[in-house]
Amino acid sequence: MSAIDQIKADIATNDVVLYMKGTRDMPQCGFSSRVAGVLNYLGVAYKDVNVLADAEVRQGIKEFSDWPTIPQLYVKGEFVGGCDIVTEMTLSGELDQLFADKGVAFNKDAAEQIRAANA
Repeated sequence: MSAIDQIKADIATNDVVLYMKGTRDMPQCGFSSRVAGVLNYLGVAYKDVNVLADAEVRQGIKEFSDWPTIPQLYVKGEFVGGCDIVTEMTLSGELDQLFADKGVAFNKDAAEQIRAANA
């Protein structure tokens, strides 16, 4: 299976996918750590894909999304963005709305706590 085929399969079979450097438990860069931290804190079930483990997937995800950086978050097959976009969406409440609209379970109280802590 090609890297692009694997990416398509991951996105099609998981509600939330995070392409990141490292894993949810051991992120290997600050940006990946931030996005995984938000998802973990919100209690979102997601598949983490360590792009450092496979150079073809690392390059393939950039080509697939036409987005040059990692991490990359996908929700219900839709590319959401990278660290800055996810951070902004978290603080504005847009990420809550996206999860709610897409039927993705998350902890609303935790989302409010993040916003309160960053107000």
